[in-house]
Amino acid sequence: MLLTGRLALAALVLGVLAVIGIQFEGIIAKNVAVAAELRSSRERIASLVAREGQQRRTIARLRSPLGVVPEIHEKLRLVGPNEEIIFVRGATPDAHAPRRWDESQ
Repeated sequence: MLLTGRLALAALVLGVLAVIGIQFEGIIAKNVAVAAELRSSRERIASLVAREGQQRRTIARLRSPLGVVPEIHEKLRLVGPNEEIIFVRGATPDAHAPRRWDESQ
């Protein structure tokens, strides 16, 4: 009877320890999953903050006429088949005045 009682007590202690171990393992698994999710969220936040900074700089640049012209030129590079882009460099303020076209140049 004494041996049976001790075996029952040992089985009960082992059972309680097994339950505690399983619960700790579950808690640790949840903590690892939450830590990974938190790390992922922080990385996404950092990339969104960087993207926001880039977008704010782009908005500030595009608000200025000097910043819009290069943007327009970049957009114009997207041409279809059988199309060409002609860039005129060194245009001066009087470049808009009418001139006679000279084909020899």
